[in-house]
Amino acid sequence: MGKNENRQDKGEMRALLKNYQRLKDGVGGVFIEEDGFEQIADYYIENEHFQAALEAAEMGFSQYPYSAGLLVLRSESLIALRRYQESLFFLEKAEWLDRNEANIYILRTEALLALDRQEEAAALLEAVIDQFEGDEKINLLFELTDVYDDYEDFNKVFDCLRLILLQDPHNEEALYKICFWTDYTGRNEEGIVLHQQIIDENPYSELAWFNLGAAYQGIKLYEKAIDAYEYAVAINEKFDYAYRNIGDAYIRLRKYKEAIEALEKVLVLSMPEAVIYEAIGHCYDKQKNYAQARFNYKKASHLNPEDSQLHYKIAGTYMSEQNWQNAIKSLNIALKFHLLQPEYNLALGRCYLAMENYDEAITFLGNVVRVRPKHTNGWIELLNCLFEAEMFEEGFEYAAMAFENTATKPIFVYYKSAFLFAAGKFQQALIYLEHALKANSKLMKKFVEINPSFLQHQQIVELLARYKKSRNTKK
Repeated sequence: MGKNENRQDKGEMRALLKNYQRLKDGVGGVFIEEDGFEQIADYYIENEHFQAALEAAEMGFSQYPYSAGLLVLRSESLIALRRYQESLFFLEKAEWLDRNEANIYILRTEALLALDRQEEAAALLEAVIDQFEGDEKINLLFELTDVYDDYEDFNKVFDCLRLILLQDPHNEEALYKICFWTDYTGRNEEGIVLHQQIIDENPYSELAWFNLGAAYQGIKLYEKAIDAYEYAVAINEKFDYAYRNIGDAYIRLRKYKEAIEALEKVLVLSMPEAVIYEAIGHCYDKQKNYAQARFNYKKASHLNPEDSQLHYKIAGTYMSEQNWQNAIKSLNIALKFHLLQPEYNLALGRCYLAMENYDEAITFLGNVVRVRPKHTNGWIELLNCLFEAEMFEEGFEYAAMAFENTATKPIFVYYKSAFLFAAGKFQQALIYLEHALKANSKLMKKFVEINPSFLQHQQIVELLARYKKSRNTKK
């Protein structure tokens, strides 16, 4: 039945186009009704023959000069041809003929947006939207969301989508869109209230349950989020995005076993993705199951071989197992993508330091401080390496450089003192240690961590006792 109707419609269209061609050729006795011209123009628009559509609408309007429908089709063709000012002229004429045609305002909005006249577009829709009801009003509200999005009034985008859902709680397009805008605008509490209302009316709306879960997740109520997602997957057991978010929520709760179960369902329901394997790898990493973590990171890396972070994470699993050689291999792959990435150089420095290959360790830790000279941690790693390598003179020089580059952080005065003590320059070392104590006595623990044997030096113990007594007297 459907095929026969379709065949019949095509036959009628062919006959209409044939008549239209005869009319254009000047054949006498040919007559086409107003809706016939509309069908012809619409046919050409659907097939993206916009110039032909314009000609058909113009010819039709010359015979039916009070046809708002033909003016609308004429304007639609002009917009497709990027003749926006002309389209606005004819849309205004169409509005004089029929103010109740919603498509007039949608097309005027498109033309105004194309001319970067967003505020006019918004004002137009705001002025007319309440004169429409049902699907027409919803279509205009969708158009208004695009206008607000275009000039970045994102809260009003949320407001429009909320109005659509209050009128039509089943509207899938609005349900899909509002999930993003709830998160983007941070209006999660309003999202929760809205979706609870929708669920009260339609408890089997999987999208409403999903959006409710996302809103709870947005305010870090992860257990409530999981409950909502569980309803979504109870309604649709193949709802892979719900399982994704369940996995993420469990990760936030540090329930890694449950997160793995949810994420593995995503792999069953959808095409394999690097981000899912990476998340599973992260869960195993947190459980200290480094072999399984590495297995999943490698799966992710096969799908996204240019993601250097994945090679870095693979290296991290080897480092946790103190398998320094394999860690170095993975880190060198990561460095091929980002040669001076501080995290990768720092990890390589640590690997070589663990292997007591001090020259290589210093090279890579030196890269870290060159890239981030104002960051304290990189300097500390480099100075600790120099101390372990017994390069005390160089260490003192680098401690001085660290002090200057990090806005005179007191920790590096302690390091100067430590290198001088280790080099046997006790008097100078004591002077620096006293300066360091005056600047920040709480960092004394860090000084002792550099070399606990410092506390065996009588001069250091005496200085600490004297400083402590002096501080208590001041109190």
